[in-house]
Amino acid sequence: MAEEIKVALLGAGTVGGGVIKVLEKNAADISKKAGKPIRLVKIFGLKENLPQYKENYGDNYIYTDRIEDILEDKDIKIVVELIGREHPAKEYIARALANGKSVVTANKDVIAKYGKELFAVAEANNCDLMFEASVAGGIPIITPLKTSLAANEILSIMGIVNGTTNYMLTKMTREGLDYNDVLKEAQVKGYAESDPTADVGGMDAARKIVILASIAFNTRFSLEDVAVEGIQNISAQDIKFAKELGYTIKLLAVAKKDKNYGISIAVRPTMLPNDHPLSNVNDVYNAIFVVGDAVGDTMFMGMGAGRFPTASAVCADIMDAARNLQHGDGGRIACTCFNKKKLCDKQNMFAPCYIRMNVTDEPGALSSIAAAFASQKVSLRNVVQKDLPNGNAEIVVITHSVSELNLEMALNLLKVLPVVEKICSVIRVEDKDMD
Repeated sequence: MAEEIKVALLGAGTVGGGVIKVLEKNAADISKKAGKPIRLVKIFGLKENLPQYKENYGDNYIYTDRIEDILEDKDIKIVVELIGREHPAKEYIARALANGKSVVTANKDVIAKYGKELFAVAEANNCDLMFEASVAGGIPIITPLKTSLAANEILSIMGIVNGTTNYMLTKMTREGLDYNDVLKEAQVKGYAESDPTADVGGMDAARKIVILASIAFNTRFSLEDVAVEGIQNISAQDIKFAKELGYTIKLLAVAKKDKNYGISIAVRPTMLPNDHPLSNVNDVYNAIFVVGDAVGDTMFMGMGAGRFPTASAVCADIMDAARNLQHGDGGRIACTCFNKKKLCDKQNMFAPCYIRMNVTDEPGALSSIAAAFASQKVSLRNVVQKDLPNGNAEIVVITHSVSELNLEMALNLLKVLPVVEKICSVIRVEDKDMD
């Protein structure tokens, strides 16, 4: 084994630059903790970006726009992929692994979609494929699931894993603002992209819960297995009703195991009781709440994105890969998806639900709505009616625990009822006291 472990970096943008800074600033401690010096030697990027990289990070590194300069360099033992998107990142990771190099990535898109394929390449070549930074930035969650919590049967995992939507919902809750106003502010502050669809529509969180659920339940899941709803229909009125009922609305990524019916995976706006630990995770913070049969309730919280929090997770993976190289233990913790648990169907996925609708204010309206729910075996726990200025009424119901299938059929009935003007919002409720 060489006196130092050489590393190459693909992409030196926001997170890549953070990795460079952390490796430089903490070089002495990192070397002692890893067992040998870790030296970043080459940085890959687009040709037009290289002058800026060199200006930012100096002459200590070799800059190249030829991926072969890295993938075919036998002295480089660890490749860090931070270029993002699916392609060509996936191909670069696969080629690095095939050439016997361990890979560290923060790429949730690639891991969620191609993890099975890439882990097979890593195993065949006795390499590490590490991806702690792909979920929740600097919060350690992948490694704990694979190590510290590995003796547990994981019963559920749910989390706030998108900082943009958590910031927006926090702002709406604190200031009574509506969705469109908060989105504009989040874009101005840089918390939301100019095209925020992946965040507000729930797909960013869906990719992350695919990764977490696959590890937690030792079964390979895909995006097609996730029921996804975004926060676009959440209004200030919903926030207000939630407060009155003792709840906080969060966009939750949830995976649960039912011993009889299988695994359910969803990303949805969810009402949480105000005393639930996740209800107090605000602004751009992320948190993951894990329940194990032995350990009970655990929560991991911190900065879920950002240059240095994400770089922290990347550098920790680099150090783990370096330790494994020294002991000839590449791939020591391989893919853990050794089971094939079934997905729970809609008929057996249960949760209480909040439904807000505008109705015509006329005699018998409420009884016809109640009858529609009853016909689909939906039991109502709370009903609130408030008059609207236009002569209509607003009705809010909280159901007892109901199956997704029965809920879907009840909503379809309500949509065609003459008295129902509009179903404004449907929000699941996560409340163990109502199960």
